Amino acid sequence: MSENIEGYVLVTGSAGFIGYNLTLELLSRGCRVIGVDNFNDYYSVALKEKRSETLRGNGGYVERRMDLRSIEDLNFIFREFRVERVCHLAAQAGVRYSLDHPHVYEQSNLAAFLNILEAVRHNGVPRLVYASSSSVYGGNTKIPFSESDRVDTPVSLYAATKKANELMAHCYTHLYGFQSVGLRFFTVYGPWGRPDMAMWLFTEAIKSGKPIKVFNNGDMRRDFTYVDDIVKGVVAAVFADGLDDYEVFNLGNNKSEHLMDMIGVLERSLGKVAEKEFLPLQPGDVPETAADIDKARAKLGFEPETSIDEGIPEFVAWYEEHSDLTSEIARSRDCPLGA
Repeated sequence: MSENIEGYVLVTGSAGFIGYNLTLELLSRGCRVIGVDNFNDYYSVALKEKRSETLRGNGGYVERRMDLRSIEDLNFIFREFRVERVCHLAAQAGVRYSLDHPHVYEQSNLAAFLNILEAVRHNGVPRLVYASSSSVYGGNTKIPFSESDRVDTPVSLYAATKKANELMAHCYTHLYGFQSVGLRFFTVYGPWGRPDMAMWLFTEAIKSGKPIKVFNNGDMRRDFTYVDDIVKGVVAAVFADGLDDYEVFNLGNNKSEHLMDMIGVLERSLGKVAEKEFLPLQPGDVPETAADIDKARAKLGFEPETSIDEGIPEFVAWYEEHSDLTSEIARSRDCPLGA
């Protein structure tokens, strides 16, 4: 498949972290993009607005604010525009949040995904790319995680919904013939990142002199993957030739980093030592993630380039450059409910 398509790429979650960065890249390549987002308040709406404001400055971008749980609104998009690719990144994120808000995941990650599948089916879109997650590997103890590993032991509802997405996509590909490509993302970080994730939370706490919460007493390893590398993999999944009708790929940095090493790089980037509060492993968490990316290398040409020694300082520089926004988000955490 070529990037020189005549119609639009529909990106759901375009005001989200990965969706925003993907949309910028697609626009830079001359693609026309329809960005869909509901701007929910799971995390700072102001951050989502800032991302979207940047996108609206591009003539090839069309924004639609809507909830994907409305099949009528979604079908209207497909009637209004010639959609040739769909990249579905919108979802309710967060492992720990799923423990207390299960019905949000049922609606956002299952019902909305079914609507996407139906829209792709009925409108003749040849390829759907969608976000899965490394969390589907759940209780897997084999390192690194490979796409051929069994993923039958999710340890959070969030992970279960992502595995369900892969199964739903397989069913629709089998029945209706369009290609589907699931992408299992591994701990994505970088500029314009999510304020509910460790990189942002640690940076915010260290700068304000507050302790950081270090789970599993620091004995954690994560395959931290810089957002620019992830975006290259997503773009390849949208346009690459030679893919099977149903595909699932790991997109990770192919290197599992010790959490304490990540904290060390962050401390050096900030020029300040973190006060650490060591805590046990949390429900839904796993002690280690690591991506086997041989399949993505072979079929997508995916090759991550950014180490945490390069990527973390880039995130810190962005965080400090946008101090008005990041300070506003930090203050909002300190406000009592109803304030």
